[in-house]
Amino acid sequence: MSVAIRVIPCLDVDAGRVVKGVHFENLLDAGDPVELASRYNDAGADELTFLDVTASSSDRATTFDVVARTADRVFIPLTVGGGVRTAEDVDRLLRCGADKASINTAAIKRPEVIDEITRRFGNQVLVLSCDAKRTGNTPSGFEVTTHGGRELTGIDAVQWAVEAERRGVGEILLNSMDADGTRDGFDLEMIREVRSAVSVPLIASGGAGAPADFPPAVAAGADAVLAASIFHFGPVDAIAEVKAALRAEGHEVR
Repeated sequence: MSVAIRVIPCLDVDAGRVVKGVHFENLLDAGDPVELASRYNDAGADELTFLDVTASSSDRATTFDVVARTADRVFIPLTVGGGVRTAEDVDRLLRCGADKASINTAAIKRPEVIDEITRRFGNQVLVLSCDAKRTGNTPSGFEVTTHGGRELTGIDAVQWAVEAERRGVGEILLNSMDADGTRDGFDLEMIREVRSAVSVPLIASGGAGAPADFPPAVAAGADAVLAASIFHFGPVDAIAEVKAALRAEGHEVR
């Protein structure tokens, strides 16, 4: 039996507000995260993802407060990332009402943290966030980056996905830094390359600009599709339009 494709709005949160830019630069205010989350819940989103884009210690209390207030308002799974470094960070997020935690830089610096988190909480709570871009530095041509795509790591994105799966992550959020915020469509080649190497659920991110962009990402191997701009700044029924486009191409949605 096929699994329904999930449609996931992403809320990049900075100092308690949702922001969105292109390639993580020139950020625009998109609204209050709790209000947006509630709106997306009512509009039929399958999950929500919060990413703390500054992840500084001074904003940490703000993030926990936003998570707790959002969890009181929405009834769909909530993934929170940004500044997750330890199993204790995951524990606190779960206690605030998050269903899953997303990890990125900390896992690159010390991959063993994936094992520590999944042994303690199970792999269903941990999402690897992989911000990758096209370079000539790795075998696959896709390189893992940090700091909003500005810093290269030398790590092959496909090989990193394989290692993360081996260590126990439950899902992989694959974000194309080249496509991020451009609304030019998903990087289908990147999705296909990672899909061919791992079996865990794959969330495609980066580049969605119209409902028609989503079915090709699923055809390339995505189990879920994540976007921000099209939902924040698009029509109020954007989620319904995306699901209609997926259904029209024969994909099961919720």
